[in-house]
Amino acid sequence: MLESADAATARTSRPSRTPRLSRLRPGGAPPMWLVVTLTCAGQFLVVLDVSVVNVALPSMRTGLGLSEQGLQWVVNAYAIAFAGFMLLGGRAGDLYGRKRMFLVGLGLFTLASAAGGLAQDDWQLLAARAVQGLGAAVLAPSTLTILTASVPEGAARARAIGTWTAVGAGGGAAGGLVGGLLVETLSWRWVLLINVPVGAVVLCAAAWFLTEGRAGDGRRLDLPGALLVTAGLATLAYGISQTEAAGWTAPATLVPLLAGPALLGAFLAVEARTASPLMPLGLLRIRSVSSANVSMFLCGSAMFCMWFFMTLYAQNVLGYTPLEAGLALVPSSLAVILGSKLAPRLMRPIGPRNVAALGTLVAVAGFAWQSTMTPDGSYATVILVPGVLMMLGAGLAATPLASLATSGAAPGEAGLVSGLVNTSRTMGGSLGLAVLSTLAAAESAGSTTPRALTEGYALAFRVGAVVLTAGVALMWVWLPRTAGEREAVEREAAA
Repeated sequence: MLESADAATARTSRPSRTPRLSRLRPGGAPPMWLVVTLTCAGQFLVVLDVSVVNVALPSMRTGLGLSEQGLQWVVNAYAIAFAGFMLLGGRAGDLYGRKRMFLVGLGLFTLASAAGGLAQDDWQLLAARAVQGLGAAVLAPSTLTILTASVPEGAARARAIGTWTAVGAGGGAAGGLVGGLLVETLSWRWVLLINVPVGAVVLCAAAWFLTEGRAGDGRRLDLPGALLVTAGLATLAYGISQTEAAGWTAPATLVPLLAGPALLGAFLAVEARTASPLMPLGLLRIRSVSSANVSMFLCGSAMFCMWFFMTLYAQNVLGYTPLEAGLALVPSSLAVILGSKLAPRLMRPIGPRNVAALGTLVAVAGFAWQSTMTPDGSYATVILVPGVLMMLGAGLAATPLASLATSGAAPGEAGLVSGLVNTSRTMGGSLGLAVLSTLAAAESAGSTTPRALTEGYALAFRVGAVVLTAGVALMWVWLPRTAGEREAVEREAAA
């Protein structure tokens, strides 16, 4: 008997445990496991490159003659471009196709990785890192949107998002170890060149198997806003870094210190007037959104710098090899994952505000402990315990802050607010690294002796502890306490 068209459609649309070969052909819907694998691979590369270069910094300095300021910009060039263009990248995926932006972002990221790995001068490396960050900003939002659009809502989607989140955390955690292995066995160049074969494989597979999708509504990209916020952030960070070398009154310092805030002010003016803003300022009137983003900015300004200073301390002061430094930070990396897993369980009984404050207090304890470092300390007391405390606190704080930020947004704005949280954290980290690196360099007064370097790094951790303590006070006063209070605030803002 011939079955009806509806019955046939229903039967063929049921997921199969063993996908047929026809489903792996272009034009057909790819199996969910393949979509999850490809999107997670893209996310892994993006997150890995935030941390993988830290262990390679001393080797990069030797190979290309980078200054202390140059080392800072190896990290910041990527982070600033990533943060400044992330919201634009998400919007481009909605308008021009998520698969297309996935391919464009990954292609740009892969080519920039090759350029950075082959760089012969410091400026070539920094330019490549900035282009890498731009590629990551286009790629990262599309990984999650492709995943959620391809996996049906419910338990399957929850598992897929959980896998995506775990892979992202794993990328950050694996950065130190992967970087150490590559620098030790090959050279610092391979922390960038390793992206080329991996990126090429993922790029070819995504082009062949992923299907296109978009949810655009005809709005235009806010390119002026993205350029202004990125230029303002980069200019301000550069001005801060110049204070140690040129002094506060030198034109090389004053001009960028004044131009940076002016560009950020122009960004706010553009966002207030454009019909399709990159960052709708009305969202910031919602208490949960504004308070959580400011808290994330402060936390990121200190916690983002932990890996930078810990790897420099391990290699420049304690004499660890790159591989030993990467292995030394593995427990700290695992502590981030542990904190992220514990946070949702604690949020139910004691509330997200309390978990965020608790996590930040744990991180304060780690930063304060780390600030007592000495040139001849033991691994357990100067890296293991304080590192675990810092990163456990970071993991505990991040989840409730993200939850509070997105709880105040309309369903259609949840993705935008989520991107804003990531942008706030990364921007905070970029400016924090500029400030703390400058303070550390000023404290060491140009000396490279283990004692002088230790004093500089210790000052950076003391200032980080103060910033996080201020963050705890802000969370306690400003973050909504209960779900009822959040709803009341949101109703008031809507009215």
